[in-house]
Amino acid sequence: MSAITSLTNHQVRLASRPVGLPTRDNWSFTTEPVAEPGPGGVLVKTLSLSLDPAMRGWMNEGKSYIPPVEIGAVMRAGGVGKVIASNNAAFAVGDYVNAGLDVQEYCLIPEANIKRSGMFKIDPRMGLTSWLNVLGMPGMTGYFGLMDVGQPKAGETVVVSGAAGAVGQTVGQIAKLKGCRVVGIAGGKAKCDWVVKELGFDACIDYKAGDVKAGLKEHCPKGVDIYFDNVGGDILDAVLTRITRGARIIICGAISQYNNTTPVKGPANYLSLLVNRARMEGIVVFDYADRYPVAIAEMAGYLKDGKMKSKEDVVEGLENFPETLLKLFNGENFGKLVLQVAKD
Repeated sequence: MSAITSLTNHQVRLASRPVGLPTRDNWSFTTEPVAEPGPGGVLVKTLSLSLDPAMRGWMNEGKSYIPPVEIGAVMRAGGVGKVIASNNAAFAVGDYVNAGLDVQEYCLIPEANIKRSGMFKIDPRMGLTSWLNVLGMPGMTGYFGLMDVGQPKAGETVVVSGAAGAVGQTVGQIAKLKGCRVVGIAGGKAKCDWVVKELGFDACIDYKAGDVKAGLKEHCPKGVDIYFDNVGGDILDAVLTRITRGARIIICGAISQYNNTTPVKGPANYLSLLVNRARMEGIVVFDYADRYPVAIAEMAGYLKDGKMKSKEDVVEGLENFPETLLKLFNGENFGKLVLQVAKD
């Protein structure tokens, strides 16, 4: 028996589709032997996984931008890991990679699935968890959502909800670098203080402490030119009352709606789009996959120069996945939520 085949892979599988918030009963914990990679294949040891609000949507049955996770399948997740066996000339043992590794300790990626997994080599000197945040899928979402859909111009006012989260922190920092006035919306004084004092936002509205509409009126006296929406619901409605003529609203997520047991609440103030000749458009990051290297190069430069920060909220242990995921929906996470599966 080889050193590889003597390993055991611990996995988290979707046992049933949740109604409302997922519970531990929606998951099953399984084990299976680790296999050697076939011709052209790669075996990756998972180090850390990205936990994202979008995962809640992937658990639901029905048509979406990506097929749902099947019952009994290992839960879908992106992550960073280390190649421990390879029959592929593009990846050597010891390489660090970013890929769709799923919620498990080891990921065997056949040659046919390497492109689909999005696997690429990463520089660990940038910080492994940064590759799940500013340099990973959340960062790509923020970058292309703001730059391609929002098309910011210097001097414009940008509002971003979920400002202390993974996507929000990237959006706000890029907008500042592009010369915009940036106002965040976040939950709690600590998050709002961090967004302003550490990330350099011009202001942050604490939706837990006061009236969002009043905060927008105070901090966006000339209106909102770009709104990057991560939460939907009442906050989206509030921002729509303050948009300027020609405003751009980027729909990235609706975390306030993901666990509803009733139909999703749409924007009641949508006629503001008509009055202001404004545009609302969705962003799905996978549409920009061929351009990731461009965004990564730009933001890696900002990180190296100290012009951007990348904050992660790291929880250890694959066995803690069910409870850790819930931090996204009760506002407990502070920064990009990461599950550390193993140490390097």
